[in-house]
Amino acid sequence: MSDYRRVFVPGATYFFTLNLQDRRSDLLVRHIYALRESWRDMARAWPFETLAAVVLPDHLHLVLALPEGDANYPARLRLLKSGFTRRLPDAVKFTGRKGERKVWQRRYWEHMIRDEADLTAHVDYVHFNPVKHGHATSPEQWPYSTWHRRENGVGAFG
Repeated sequence: MSDYRRVFVPGATYFFTLNLQDRRSDLLVRHIYALRESWRDMARAWPFETLAAVVLPDHLHLVLALPEGDANYPARLRLLKSGFTRRLPDAVKFTGRKGERKVWQRRYWEHMIRDEADLTAHVDYVHFNPVKHGHATSPEQWPYSTWHRRENGVGAFG
């Protein structure tokens, strides 16, 4: 078993990637309402600032700034993932060992943002990800992105 370590810095800004177990799935956009509700629950329970976010069919990217003195991003991501899973219809949940629902990959990618250049690079990566994956020809065409906040003040995920 690998020795997996994460960086916890109170008040830091982080980039995250969360993947569905089935990378061919479209659950995240097909059930965007469930993700939005779970996002609201996460924000109420564990406040943060969303600097960038994009939801694709099988994964999502986030750039979140944590409040001063708070480094508990695992609680936030756990609440987002579990809330989404609970809100899915039973027919789309995958059963794993011990009856667990295998909607998400167990782990997620996290990167602590180091400076303004790193932040800019990750925000751009988030917003251009739908283009990279062939879901849109430009960031403004993808509805589930904070790209639209730049233009008209719409909240997370369009």
